[in-house]
Amino acid sequence: MRTVEGIGGSMAALREYEHRYSRAALRREGGVLEIRLHDGQDGSLVWDEPAHRELPELFVDVASDGDNHVVILTGSGDDFCASVNPAGWENATSRTYDKIFTEGRRLLGNLLDIEVPVIGAINGPARLHAELIVLSDIVLAAEHTVLQDGFHFPYAVPGDGVHSVWTSLLGPNQGRYFLLTQQEIDAHEAQRRGVVHEVLPAQELLPRAWELAQHLDEQDPLVLKYSRLAITHALKRQVLQDLPYGLALEGLAGIRPR
Repeated sequence: MRTVEGIGGSMAALREYEHRYSRAALRREGGVLEIRLHDGQDGSLVWDEPAHRELPELFVDVASDGDNHVVILTGSGDDFCASVNPAGWENATSRTYDKIFTEGRRLLGNLLDIEVPVIGAINGPARLHAELIVLSDIVLAAEHTVLQDGFHFPYAVPGDGVHSVWTSLLGPNQGRYFLLTQQEIDAHEAQRRGVVHEVLPAQELLPRAWELAQHLDEQDPLVLKYSRLAITHALKRQVLQDLPYGLALEGLAGIRPR
């Protein structure tokens, strides 16, 4: 599998990867790349084995393309990601869990290795892997958005980065409560807590994301790149330090069917 190291040697071009991934639709205008996640048939993203496998590689391609100056991450339909297809993960042995462990580390690691500003546009309920989009530098949410970690506890240890992301964003005590009770946080409450920056009607969400992105795209690309590196450094260090340990604990406890 490709990694982010050595990006400077060969740069990806959008035409080489825009149709490579079955769970993402890509479009670019100017230096703004929109990533719209979906279920493979243009519906809301279902968290499944292809999404778990493909998204780390997608983020590498995005990071490797020097023509991407700003990234918008969003979803399709009324949900960002609210359901799961566990096929391929049940009854994981130590050997099969190695795939989950490897892809899980790369999922957040490669996302955080995108060296340009990322705008998250949460198009609806994000009950599964909401950490992917709330890690964005600017987070917008449709009014009907609900944030939850419905994928892990009590079915699995909340160890694939959510233990670090949510305790960072909500604070240690509130983050632990959120994970252990499967708490739901609506868009306005998420804004009050500083997780979301703007709450908008659904039809205004992407236009606002593009307005912000195009404004950023007018700035010097080097300023954009190094600003992203500066403002994400501490969070990236914490998440990547905690991630392997959490994934290991998740594997030790096993993943139970829902």
